[in-house]
Amino acid sequence: MNAPAQAPLSLVTWNIHGAVGTDCRYAPDRIARVLKEIDADVVALQEVPLGGASHFDVLAVLSVATGWQAVAGPTLDMPARRFGNAVLTRCPITETRAIDLSFGSREPRGALDVDIRYRGEPLRVVATHLGLSRRERYAQIAQLLAAFDRPSLPVILAGDINEWFLWRHALRLLTEHFRAAPAPATFPSWWPVFALDRIWMHPVRRLMSVRVHRTGEARVASDHLPLVARISADHFPLGHG
Repeated sequence: MNAPAQAPLSLVTWNIHGAVGTDCRYAPDRIARVLKEIDADVVALQEVPLGGASHFDVLAVLSVATGWQAVAGPTLDMPARRFGNAVLTRCPITETRAIDLSFGSREPRGALDVDIRYRGEPLRVVATHLGLSRRERYAQIAQLLAAFDRPSLPVILAGDINEWFLWRHALRLLTEHFRAAPAPATFPSWWPVFALDRIWMHPVRRLMSVRVHRTGEARVASDHLPLVARISADHFPLGHG
């Protein structure tokens, strides 16, 4: 008799727009309610206020509200203000790294690279927010792919890619590396047209589903909608595809 399949890991990526909703109201508590509504095992966030002398630490609020561990990945890190990516998770965290993706004089960008364990298996989660120009994104994606130097470890890449044209070379690089993955539209939240937010998995066969979380509060909480994936917890041998 075969052992029952283990419950899949759930992961959400969400650009929270500084916790300012489409109604122009600053409401970290609303972000927390949506996250608890989704109840994912791993949360990758972008545009997160991370504190500083003159700014509120939204990540700390979300960690207290959910009870999950928090890892900050600031791309702007100054005494007055810290801002950038973050990961929340109920899984044990074994290691964290920061990847600097800044490009020339443009806004600082980066990726937060976190190793977790889910039901005893090591997984690598990379949360990122790429730049607004085509040349910038191409350089950032090439740098990210060069950082994926541990092929024996399953990798999840999640974040705001700021690209929706599949035939552009930058996005093709990611698709060729991770293989195709569902990409429903997430932006703008009130009438989603563009698939700016993405979740990829290697090996791709472990990516069971990708969906948009479309509740009424999620539509107002940010200008992006949360993107939710289910990842198979069964331990497949690694390889492309």
